[in-house]
Amino acid sequence: MKPHGKEKQTKPWLWVKATAARATVFRILPGRSQKDARAMIGKNEKGFVTSDRYAGYNHLASANRQICWAHLKRDFQAIAERQGDSKAVGEGLLEQSKELFCLWQKVRDGTLEKSDFQRLVAPIKEKVSDLLFAGTLSTNSKTGNTCSRILKLEVSLWTFSQVEGIEPTNNQAERALRRAVIWRRKSFGTQSETGSQFVERILTVATTLRQQGRSVCEYLCKVCLKPQPVQSTIELALT
Repeated sequence: MKPHGKEKQTKPWLWVKATAARATVFRILPGRSQKDARAMIGKNEKGFVTSDRYAGYNHLASANRQICWAHLKRDFQAIAERQGDSKAVGEGLLEQSKELFCLWQKVRDGTLEKSDFQRLVAPIKEKVSDLLFAGTLSTNSKTGNTCSRILKLEVSLWTFSQVEGIEPTNNQAERALRRAVIWRRKSFGTQSETGSQFVERILTVATTLRQQGRSVCEYLCKVCLKPQPVQSTIELALT
């Protein structure tokens, strides 16, 4: 989610929900509350959700959530840049993150079996847990608070190591959101509910078509030549 600019006098937020292979959906919602998160994810979400640590996602079951390790690395870097006992904790967490991603890359390129990955990641999990606990005892309150909050989500740090098809980061959604944010900056947001609705739909259609390897221009030309409800065009793009 990112600020969308202005819609009249309000400041809505642009949200994105991306699946691994089939579709990406954008919505412009009033804010970034847990209510908005529920509206985006869906009330009956049965799958797995990869996200950052934003509190709006805390209604999700821990076993069905993956905390993004790219965001965690930023937290660990911030800890490492502090003085005193924080520095050692942060550097240790960064080192474990590096080792984790090296192993995961081997899983991605097919040179390491998932079962071997799970065996090799076990000591990393233990070290990360120990370092986070040490961080909770830090004399730096920011480090202590960050580590305490991450420990509360510890189960959700490792979902990707157990469940097939889950990635350790939400990079796919971040990449999709980046293109939309650039467009928003150039167009200065939207000025009406109708304009926001168009942005949601055209971003959803264009991003999903690219994701599926289909021509955006060809599809939109067909839609324009054969007028139909906009909702139908979205459904077609998602099938």
